[in-house]
Amino acid sequence: MPTQRPSTIRLRASLLEEANSIVEREYASELSLDDIARRVASSRRQLQRAYAEIGDTTFRDHLTRVRMDRAAEMLAARTLTVREVAHRVGYRQPAQFAKAFRRYRGMAPSDFRAGARALGGPDPGLESRAAA
Repeated sequence: MPTQRPSTIRLRASLLEEANSIVEREYASELSLDDIARRVASSRRQLQRAYAEIGDTTFRDHLTRVRMDRAAEMLAARTLTVREVAHRVGYRQPAQFAKAFRRYRGMAPSDFRAGARALGGPDPGLESRAAA
């Protein structure tokens, strides 16, 4: 396997950093590898290589990880319904979100939320009762 030139590694690391920054900011919108590649002034293939070689992942897996991590934070806070969380992390169909979440976390979003409650996560109802 040929080794990469330092300039190639730097270029791919820079592309990956820029692409990941866009994903972090815009994970709730419809993002595609082609769109991100265009926005970072790269080809689709170069960005795929950056994800594979530098990030040790794929664009789709990275986007899913970001969405599922944000969803877990929202579910643990329990201020939004599962449907609202699904929409906020970029899923139009709550069932599609639930399936993806189950595949990623190994449990349904509602079960994850119940587990967060059992582990002492924040209880939004408690704050409103305390203020009364």
